[in-house]
Amino acid sequence: MKTAVIIPCYNEAKTIERVIKDFREHLPHADIYVYDNNSTDGTYEIAKNAGAIVRKEVRQGKGNVVRSMFRDIEADCYIMADGDNTYPASFAPVLEKEVLEGRADMAVGDRLSSTYFEMNKRRFHNFGNVLVKDMINFLFHSKINDVMSGARAFSRDFAKSFPVLCKGFEIETEMTIFALDNNFRIVEIPIDYQDREEGSESKLNTYSDGFKVLKTIGMLFRDTKPLTFFSIISAILMAVAIAFFIPVFVEYIETGLVPRIPTFLASVTLGIVSGMNFFAGIVLSVLRKQHRQVFETNLNIIRMLDKNDK
Repeated sequence: MKTAVIIPCYNEAKTIERVIKDFREHLPHADIYVYDNNSTDGTYEIAKNAGAIVRKEVRQGKGNVVRSMFRDIEADCYIMADGDNTYPASFAPVLEKEVLEGRADMAVGDRLSSTYFEMNKRRFHNFGNVLVKDMINFLFHSKINDVMSGARAFSRDFAKSFPVLCKGFEIETEMTIFALDNNFRIVEIPIDYQDREEGSESKLNTYSDGFKVLKTIGMLFRDTKPLTFFSIISAILMAVAIAFFIPVFVEYIETGLVPRIPTFLASVTLGIVSGMNFFAGIVLSVLRKQHRQVFETNLNIIRMLDKNDK
């Protein structure tokens, strides 16, 4: 069984050498890959001198880096961590065991059940993590503790079938929703978290990247649960249409006249649009089911090809 440690990096010269050494200590049998994402502080050279397999990804953004990692690297287990030394490498053997022993397709290092809120000094980051977790658990009827953890382990099935759509820090959210939607086995293990060292700056913008994460949740909810998504829109539009129509109807009953023609037309139009949204949800849900069938077929093909290679 082959394990690959994959570390996306952007300007982590201060910490990357220590991260590589820690992973080599805890996973001496693993290959350690560092993908440099246009760093300007010497991260590439430091990682290479520390003994990692270093490659470059010129398309900016963590999502772009993960896409290249999953495409390029062949392994049975992929251990992902950030290069900022916020995740002690001691988590890696535990998550690796969950994947290699077949209990998880995605094993997540759960920070929020451990030391995250004590160590992380960025209040809005704390709030954002809880908000995203609660939204996903509500929309997808799940019980995930830490949606945005950067410490994860993946099976080969997951890595080779995961279609990376986002470009940036929304990648962890996208991974979580993909795993939930496609019935992959998810295991969460509480791990310690330590805040960034002094002089090491976060690349995550609380507001702009937070908005991108929320937008990603909305889009993936639409794409993975179209009937529910469009039924909600349909119900809202129908409620507004009824609210417009009732006064017009009451007036018609009392006088036999419809003096507020614009209001009447608006209610009819909203009712039609409501119906269109509902039927669009039905059609898209059927297409979604067909997509799931194709996905499962392709996953079986991936497994069959892997067995033939072995």
